[in-house]
Amino acid sequence: MRAVVQRVSRASVTVNGEITGEIEQGFLVLLGVEQDDTQDDVIYLAQKAAGLRVFEDADGKMNLALSDVNGKMLVVSQFTLLGDCRKGRRPSFVNAARPEQANELYQSFVAEVRGQGIPVETGRFQEHMDVELVNDGPITLLLDSKKQF
Repeated sequence: MRAVVQRVSRASVTVNGEITGEIEQGFLVLLGVEQDDTQDDVIYLAQKAAGLRVFEDADGKMNLALSDVNGKMLVVSQFTLLGDCRKGRRPSFVNAARPEQANELYQSFVAEVRGQGIPVETGRFQEHMDVELVNDGPITLLLDSKKQF
């Protein structure tokens, strides 16, 4: 499971002209699910993302987590994070999970983050989405559940 985590001052996702998710201060998380991902990957990545200490404390040091600043998370499913671009110029998505499995683990990720007390907004799975954000910093981090050790 892979995630691009961006610290934002605001972010939103729109489907067919309708805003489906919108947050102020927090994280925009683009989430990709691999075919061999399990609930263990969900738990690891949800805890890692929710616990990242990248908000400034009173001394200006990145020392505070999302819960410390009453931040929210906007989670958007993005299978293209699993694109393999090593050969040729057209990405291969053979390692991306099938939609049924991906949606189940995506929803599980959202539930896991909510279970940690973080308010979560979402996009719409398997829909064309317009994502807008103001990256705060900019701070952008890549997380991969297969690279935890």
